[in-house]
Amino acid sequence: MSVQRQTKQLQAIQTAFETAGRPLSIDEIHELAGRDIESLGVRTVYRAVRRLQENGDVSIVNVPGGSDRYELASVAAEHHHHFHCTACDRFFDIHGCPGGLKKLLPKGFKLEHHELTLSGLCESCA
Repeated sequence: MSVQRQTKQLQAIQTAFETAGRPLSIDEIHELAGRDIESLGVRTVYRAVRRLQENGDVSIVNVPGGSDRYELASVAAEHHHHFHCTACDRFFDIHGCPGGLKKLLPKGFKLEHHELTLSGLCESCA
């Protein structure tokens, strides 16, 4: 994480990212970091996540039709995909890629980027 004013709240939020090991929603960050800082407000979480994003420590995981998630930039820097549990609404990292996606493209199209989100039940919900 980059150098910046280190408050107890910011440290709790950074710890939430590091210990969760998966993309987190603002509510999940608030819940996890709130275990260490009971007085932590949701607005403080939003401000801290925005600051972490601006500093390049955290990256956004866009969730079409849902709330965005956030993950450590070090994780986002490596190509990976996500699994969405439809029961508990948590997201998990999937490392690896199915490949061979170019053969799915219409003739003359050029693939520049892809994102893949699998959906189903996580181990806890299955």
